[in-house]
Formats: sequence, C-alpha cells, structure tokens
Amino acid sequence: MFTYNKPDNLVELFEEAVARYSDNDLFGVKNEDGTALSWMTYKEVGRRVDNVRGGLAQLGVSKGDTVGFIGNNRPEWALSAFATYGLKARYVPMYEAELLDVWKYIIGDSEVKVLIISKRDIFERVKGLVDELPKLEKIIVIESEGENSLAELEKIGENNPVPSVRPSPQDLAGLIYTSGTTGAPKGVLLSHGNLSSNAQAGYHFYPELDENSRSISILPWAHSYGQTAELYNYFQFGGAIGFMESVATLAKDMQLIKPTFIIAVPRVFNKIYDQIHAKMNETGGTVKKLFQAAVETAQKKRDLAENNKSSLLVNIKFAILDKLVFSKIRDQFGGCLRGALTASATMNIEIANFFINVGIPVFDCYGLSETSPAVSMNNRENYRLGSVGKCVEYVRVEIDKSVVEEGATDGEIIVYGPNVMQGYHKKPKETKAVMTADGGFRTGDRGRLDQDGFLYITGRIKEQYKLENGKYVFPASIEEDIKLLPHVANAMIYGDGRKFNICLVVPDFLVLEKFVREHNLPSDPKELVLSKEVNTLIADEITMFLEGKYGGYEIPKRFKLLVDDFALENGMLTQTMKLKRRAVIDTYKNDIEALYG
Repeated sequence: MFTYNKPDNLVELFEEAVARYSDNDLFGVKNEDGTALSWMTYKEVGRRVDNVRGGLAQLGVSKGDTVGFIGNNRPEWALSAFATYGLKARYVPMYEAELLDVWKYIIGDSEVKVLIISKRDIFERVKGLVDELPKLEKIIVIESEGENSLAELEKIGENNPVPSVRPSPQDLAGLIYTSGTTGAPKGVLLSHGNLSSNAQAGYHFYPELDENSRSISILPWAHSYGQTAELYNYFQFGGAIGFMESVATLAKDMQLIKPTFIIAVPRVFNKIYDQIHAKMNETGGTVKKLFQAAVETAQKKRDLAENNKSSLLVNIKFAILDKLVFSKIRDQFGGCLRGALTASATMNIEIANFFINVGIPVFDCYGLSETSPAVSMNNRENYRLGSVGKCVEYVRVEIDKSVVEEGATDGEIIVYGPNVMQGYHKKPKETKAVMTADGGFRTGDRGRLDQDGFLYITGRIKEQYKLENGKYVFPASIEEDIKLLPHVANAMIYGDGRKFNICLVVPDFLVLEKFVREHNLPSDPKELVLSKEVNTLIADEITMFLEGKYGGYEIPKRFKLLVDDFALENGMLTQTMKLKRRAVIDTYKNDIEALYG
C-alpha cells in the first residue's frame, strides 16, 4: 500500500484551492464577439460546484453511482466533475466529437445514471438511450433552458445544499476510456489517490508555476493527460486556464489568453516550426539572413553556456537578434509563453533545439491513461533532448528485456507507483494481462534508461514487425520524422513479413500549391496524387530526409500518395490522434499489394 501525500483526493485538492486562491481567476471563456475573456474566480467556481453537487444529490446520485459527461473542455466540465467527486460518485468524460455507438457503449459499460451533455444537437442524438440503457435515468443539457438544463439543476442544488464528502485515496474518481487502436474501448479505473498523487508529482517538477501562471486549454480533459497535467495541476498554485474556441482559432486565442505555460503535443510546435521555415524560405533576402543569424547566435550562446563560458560579443548580438527575430515568434504565442510540456510523441531534437533558442523550451514527458498518466518528465533543471525525462515522484520504471529479441539494449517499460490504475472496468483478463504479480503495469512500450535515469522510448511492442530478412522495424518513429517534412501531412509505414518497407503518404496540398503553380500542374488532389512530378518530389524528399538517420532496410522503397487524410471521421485515428494501423491497412490493402507487385 502506498503512502499518499496530502491532499490525497481530488475533492480536498479542489476545495483547498478555492479557500487559498478564492479571488484568483480560474476559468476564462471568450465572449460572444470573441474580443475578450469573461473570467470566473475560484470562489465562483466553488460556489457553482456546490450547487451542481446539491442538484445531482436531488437526482439520487450517491456513492458508487456514475455521472457521464459529453462535451469539450469548458467550465461546466469541471463543475460536473467536482460535484460528482464530492458525492463519492464516479465521473466518466467522453469526447464531443464521437460516434453514437461509442457513447452508447461507454454509457452502458460504466452504468451512467445521470448524463450531462454540452449541446442540444447532442441531446437529439442520445435521447433515445434513456429507453435503451436501464441504468441511465436523466440527461442534463448545458446549453439549454428549463427543466433539464444545467442552470435549473444548479438552482435546485442551491436550494438543497449537500456538503461534500472527502473520498479516500482508494476510492474511484472515475473511468477514462481508452479509444484503443483495436477492439472495444477499455475503461481505465483511476482512484483519487492515483490522480491527486500524479498531479502533485508533476507539479514538483515545475516549481516555477505560480499564481501568475496561465494556460490555454488545448488538449481534451476527456483524456488523462489534459486532466492531470492541466486541470488538477493548476489548482495547486492558483493558476488560470483560458479556453480556446477551436483548433481553427488557436492562433487568435493565443493572442487573447496570453498563456505563460501550456500543455500540448509536439504537433502544435511542429506545425509552427514548419510554417516559420516555409515563410523564411519564401521571403528570402535580408529577412531570411537575419533569421539564420539569430538561430546560429542563439546556438552559439547555448554552446558556450554548456561549457561554463560566455562571450560579451555573442550576448550583445543575441540580444539584438532576439528582439528583431525571436520576439516576433514569441508574439505568435501571445508574447508571454515561457515553456510547454508535450507528450504523445518525443519532440524532434532539431525542433526542440529551435524552440529552446527562441526562448520557449518544450519539455517531453511520457505517460499513459493507465498511469494517471505521468511516468517521467523533463523540466527546466533536468532535461535531455531525445528522452522523455526522469521518473516523477514515487514512480519507478523497470525495463524487461525478456519479452524482446535477444541482445537488445532496450525492453518493455514496466511502471510502478501510486499512479498505476486499479484495473480495466469489467475486464479481469485484460487487467491480468498487463499487471505484474508485484503491482507493476506493463506499458507495451519499448524503452531504455540511461546511466542518469533518463528514459528513452524506442518503439511500441505491438506495432513492431519483422521484415522478410528478420530485421525489426518500429514504424511510429519513422512516421513521426516523415511528418516533419513540409509537403507531408500524414504517413504510414508498412512492411510486415515483406522484403522492404512501403509508405502511404497524405500530401499537404496547401503547401504543395506553390510547386503546383510553378510546374503548371492540376490543382485537384485526385489528379495531383497521380502526378509523376509530385510523386517524385515527395519520394525523394522522404528518402533523402531519412538517409543517415535510419538503416537502409527501414527506409521505404515505394510510395503511394493518398487523397484523404487519416482522421477520426473515417475511423483511421483514435481520439488521441494515434494511427489505427489495421483500419488503414484494410482500407488500402489493394494499393499496398500493388506496391509489392
């Protein structure tokens, strides 16, 4: 049994924050014309949580019951969650952009009693579930008025107050359903101790976060990364969270919210990096020369510092170029961003170096839903590019080499600590398959630890495959590198049991527009993917980019350009943007076979 730090539950974590930071801004939402933010203080959020808790109690929600939520990140997400926690009930968040069948499965599997949803159009899709699922008794709509609205629920709760109950660390806080690349979703059972200990462990890696810290909420709280690293984390130091309207408005929302630290994924920074370099190449001239000088000078300044040296001339030159060049890049993030935490894939070292030079260090971390999620993190004082950092407080990792090929320097990552899940809901066989006898969680990820305790991810055991020659291939890392190329939007490597790898490529048709104009090519994507010029351009770019970084057997020999991107809507991506390889292979099996013909 683990000894948990106080607070050892999410109710206490939240209520202590409300008491300590009552007048601080907590949640910021754009007003109707999108020109300003309306802020809710910790005190106001606390009062509304009390009201929702009272309303849920009047609906009969009590210890062990389940409250479901369908919606994007918004203040009501947190109101519903902490009202639920305060009744010792379980909270099950779901994505707003989801298939009805998935909602139905999760609501039925977790036995949701009260379902809170964001919009009327969602209500029209799910209202029939009350008749189909015997445990579902009530649906509450946020953007609505009258009897079944959240506003009415809050009024009922205000008139019928119910004090909160402090759960034990072993009490379940909720379920997070992993979308999974195969099979039905699995409900990960996470306790109050799992989540509160993990939020604290992460915060202890970032002591610079304080009451003046502000985040822009990008990643969905329906996933454990957004929940723990942002929502629960920010309560600990009285920080504020502004909500982006959508991915399409992210750039404008950054200017409005002016975040100081963000929780994100590498793709956010990869895209900005690509855009900056594409613009520099297109502009050319003095602007490009200044940009290159800034990058070179920043790197020189860092190289000197790493050897405990300094140069007055370099420092002066950097100060000038930083103001002329890098400050403009920082302005794209709102002008106040001091750093970011990213997960889901390790940052490309070149891109990570670039943002350190710009003054926005991006720190890689690693985790899974089953580990609440943080396992390891880099931070300002301790980071190693290419790694996912050192284990957070009270968490340890073992590398099991018995499940990989003989002679390998890496193995399966096994995680131990107070962050490890209670199991998969109603799935004892699946739980047993991933848990060791001494309480460790088998991640399915391959990795290695260096002599200083930094963890490196080297592949995914379930995704690796052998070529005909017996060589192992880890496709995800190759794909991540390919997606850094400006003309590539997405890619998938395949070669299981074959003589060589092939690559399915989704071109970035917007970036290709300049090439299309210069070569007088048709603009229709269906015609472009058949164009010899475009096929040669992308194949040569990928091959040259991978040479020197990967073995010859890993570099794809043939390519197929696709019109349609891999997406949630066509079933080829999970909610966390992971590739559903089997779905892609099944969809394009004829094209794949043709490449080997």
